[in-house]
Amino acid sequence: MTALTSGPLGPGVSTPSYDRTAASVGIVHFGFGNFHRSHQAMYVDRLMELGRGLDWGICGVGVLTHDAAMRDAMRAQDCEFTLVVRHPDGSLEPRVVGSVLEYLYGPEDAAVVYERLVDPAVRVVSLTVTEGGYLKNAATGEFDAEHPSVLRDLENLDAPGTAFAFIVEGLRRRREAGLEPFTVLSCDNLQGNGDVTRRTITSFARLVDPGFADWIGAEVAFPNCMVDRITPATTDADREALTSEFGIHDRWPVPAEPFTQWIVEDHFPLGRPALEEVDVQFVEDVTPYELMKLRLLNASHQALAYLGAPLGYVLVDEAMRDDRVREFLARYMADEAAPTLGELPGIDLEGYMATLLERFSNPGIKDTLVRLATDGGNRMATFTLPAVRDNLAAGRPVELGAAMVAAWAHYWSLIGRGELTGAAVPDDVHADALRTAALDPRPEAFVELADLFGDLGSDERFLEPYRRLRAVVEQDGVHTLVDRVLGR
Repeated sequence: MTALTSGPLGPGVSTPSYDRTAASVGIVHFGFGNFHRSHQAMYVDRLMELGRGLDWGICGVGVLTHDAAMRDAMRAQDCEFTLVVRHPDGSLEPRVVGSVLEYLYGPEDAAVVYERLVDPAVRVVSLTVTEGGYLKNAATGEFDAEHPSVLRDLENLDAPGTAFAFIVEGLRRRREAGLEPFTVLSCDNLQGNGDVTRRTITSFARLVDPGFADWIGAEVAFPNCMVDRITPATTDADREALTSEFGIHDRWPVPAEPFTQWIVEDHFPLGRPALEEVDVQFVEDVTPYELMKLRLLNASHQALAYLGAPLGYVLVDEAMRDDRVREFLARYMADEAAPTLGELPGIDLEGYMATLLERFSNPGIKDTLVRLATDGGNRMATFTLPAVRDNLAAGRPVELGAAMVAAWAHYWSLIGRGELTGAAVPDDVHADALRTAALDPRPEAFVELADLFGDLGSDERFLEPYRRLRAVVEQDGVHTLVDRVLGR
């Protein structure tokens, strides 16, 4: 019996066989959303199912106002939730995950969050706060000391509104208590995510106490890692299917694809769960794997969003059934993304790219293009534009990257003209600037958004193909754009 059902479960449902009451918290995780639950929480649950790692249970923490909904869901069901793997043949594989033992809501539970962070049993603090959540300038990657969230939290360290302020103050209190610092593990899609996290946390700490910032830089471990699992947003249809087919009443189940991967730099001074026993790969240097995933999978997601939505597609697999879109992705990955990756020991790169195309085509996932476009300003600046810069530096073509940017600008011009509305419009902190620039009669205005493009918007080697292809997509649409760059 689980907290998610009042009667017998349907056939094929897997539930924890371990005693959750014997487990204890060893990990505090900020940014407790669908990806964390389909990935890190799932791996810890797998380990516990082997009878190992019961001292590595997870305490989830939400710091944003909208996290109150997750608080209500988790507390109503004893922090259990259902991970539903969607197979390409349409079959569902549900697993009740029990590795999460507690959920704290920062706006109400700040004191308890600090109690957890100072608990000697907590040896890892992890986070998934999205690519845009690292309090940095999207174009330069530098910490933004004038960010409104930074200024607010500096005056409210007892009840902050960001994970980074909690972590900085938690480390300070831990040091005062004479405890060794926990390891900080970013699980976000950022190149060098551990390095980015170190920079954000030490920069924030320097505003509080420069000497303390130096101590963090010297004493706290920030391993890099690569994470991978396509995890769509939860819908009412997901909830209804669980109830009708499996007898599970879950307020917030998590759908996910079958594929999952996690590669982590093995640097955890206070120890870590033995996740290598459940197929997590620990390495000395994650850089080549991380770059491969960001510039192939994540950049392709951006291309899918901006090519697919103007064609009227809503779901990722719908867009993948368009031969032009599919060929664009294949060519972009092979011709412009792969050449920027360098050596990839032990990786079959062609096989990996072919696998991505099949994963995107899975009709069971029902992932939406608008989800891929959410926070697109930060995602394009993280996944796509660095490859453009590398290709320019190496004297290689950037035609396909420029086409992707032209499609992105066209996408926002459609939004600005009211031709994409409602659920097709993504949330983006840069939305106003993107919309205004996309409607400017000067096509250069879009790539002159310095917070996103930096000096790329003044590089004629990029501007020439961008201008040309922007004119094509605005006049004749996405299919003609793709035909032009593919020479069809």
